[in-house]
Amino acid sequence: MADRRTAKKGEELVHVEDLYVEYSAGKKIVHAINGVTFDIRRGEALALVGESGCGKSTIAKAILRILPDYGSRTGGCIEFEGKNLLEIPEKEMEKVRGDKISMVFQDPMTALNPVKKILTQISSVIKLHHPELSKKEAEEQAIKMLERVGITPDRVRDYPHQFSGGQQQRVVVAIGLSCDPDLLLADEPTTALDVTIQAQVLDMMTELIRETNTAMLMITHNLGIVAETCDYVAVLYGGEIVEYGSKREIFKNPSHPYTIGLFGALPDLHGDGDRLKPIAGVMPEPSDLPSGCKFHTRCPYATKECENGPVPVVELGGTHRCQCHNIEAVAKAIQKEA
Repeated sequence: MADRRTAKKGEELVHVEDLYVEYSAGKKIVHAINGVTFDIRRGEALALVGESGCGKSTIAKAILRILPDYGSRTGGCIEFEGKNLLEIPEKEMEKVRGDKISMVFQDPMTALNPVKKILTQISSVIKLHHPELSKKEAEEQAIKMLERVGITPDRVRDYPHQFSGGQQQRVVVAIGLSCDPDLLLADEPTTALDVTIQAQVLDMMTELIRETNTAMLMITHNLGIVAETCDYVAVLYGGEIVEYGSKREIFKNPSHPYTIGLFGALPDLHGDGDRLKPIAGVMPEPSDLPSGCKFHTRCPYATKECENGPVPVVELGGTHRCQCHNIEAVAKAIQKEA
């Protein structure tokens, strides 16, 4: 496989095929992920968007194989550099985590060790994956990484509690990028930050990813973040991808009723002050998903056909595809409402 720095942008890096994840919760089976398929290419960013509980974080944890050993079961294929990550030995997977694939978690205070200095936390990751480096060399590399995310050398021996929330998130990003991973999994990395710091962290992440030709899987419910940082979008509902396409395709022509609902719930700063249109109802329990289209219980365009059987995937041109029985009827209804 070509080195990440010389590899061509757009070259396929990760291929997820028909991924299933189930959890056992007492006597219940939680169907978290139900047949998800997508690709991630080098130097590009894919966004997973949807409401809380739709399975976004579970996909990232399945890729890293950090799902709980008890009560979870996976099926399908997660191919990375020609190998199915679900089948390789744990010892080999340990070499992948943090080096080739790393993750930026949502809450920096739970991701950072409160009793270790940040320099130690980053240099230990570097030393683990590059044992040929001396302790001093690993620390020098860690300091350079921290400087790249805006942490000055005089702060590298401080503890996590001595930093602000934005600085802590920068440290977590530095840990994630410290070994120049091929793939960065970003699980709502700016949710706990104010808007100004959020923009700074996102700009920093985007710049570093472009510099290193790293691919990114961005997990978020914020469509503004998607517009700023991502190339492709996968809309999740009930553990399934109901719509997929390039950022332009999704933002210019949202086609699934759920995607349309997500955009309809966004305030328009240039509009005439109309009321927002929230999506009716709540997401169903993953242990008790409806048959047929998972969204039909909340969909204003649902018919009897939506309640049973498999839902067809409709190709809309380019990379744009949508999983819906009544795509044409929905499009006509939207045009009439407009």
